[in-house]
Amino acid sequence: MEYSIQELSRLSGVTTRTLRWYDQIGLLKPSRVAESGYRYYGGAEVDRLQNILYYRALGVELARIKECLDDPSFDRLAALRTHLTALEAERERLEKLIRSVKDTIGAEERNEIMSDEQKFEAFKKRAVAHNEEAYGAEIRAEYGDQEVDEANAAVMNLTREQYQEWTNLGREIQKRLEAAVQGGLSPEGEAGKEITGLHRRWLTITGNRYDPVRHRGIAELYVMDERFVAYYDKRLSGCARFLRDAVAHWAS
Repeated sequence: MEYSIQELSRLSGVTTRTLRWYDQIGLLKPSRVAESGYRYYGGAEVDRLQNILYYRALGVELARIKECLDDPSFDRLAALRTHLTALEAERERLEKLIRSVKDTIGAEERNEIMSDEQKFEAFKKRAVAHNEEAYGAEIRAEYGDQEVDEANAAVMNLTREQYQEWTNLGREIQKRLEAAVQGGLSPEGEAGKEITGLHRRWLTITGNRYDPVRHRGIAELYVMDERFVAYYDKRLSGCARFLRDAVAHWAS
């Protein structure tokens, strides 16, 4: 059976933008390209995409996935068994996180008295849980498990003052993005420079070392993944792209 890129996108849940990116980097080439330029995928490509998604779910970087799948000795069955073991371990980790969040919700629903410190810890747990649920697979695929786990740990280690600044920065960035897009400003102008500085502070408030290359890479994800686009463009279209373009110009 053969699938167009739109059909494969619906089947797999992977956006057509991402499928085109996979083609560009040689990770998933279509079985053929029609004279019209449309991409078509066969059974072998569907299996390869399934392998890619398994590896992504485990936080393997795209370059490493390509290296594994292109290896002539690649054993799909052995890889699936390894995936299963790792996914079961991830399920156990998530179940612990879910229990923690449920305990916090239960305490609030029962109107149990929680100390300010307990409430603060609950806020941080929710932030980490939400980010993992919404964006974890993509970020882990791009940057690896270790870096994401360290970032989550950094959030959990934030002081109350740092956490408040972190959340306030997020709101301020969104507010300035919407004002810049609404005003038709250029990402290469002063507004773009200031937003890039705020975003840099937002990324490094947890103590992460600043890396402009990584900064630009993260900003690129904001326009590649439709969920990031939906987040930044929730009230005004163009905010995600403005942020990406501003960071691409000013990050240094």
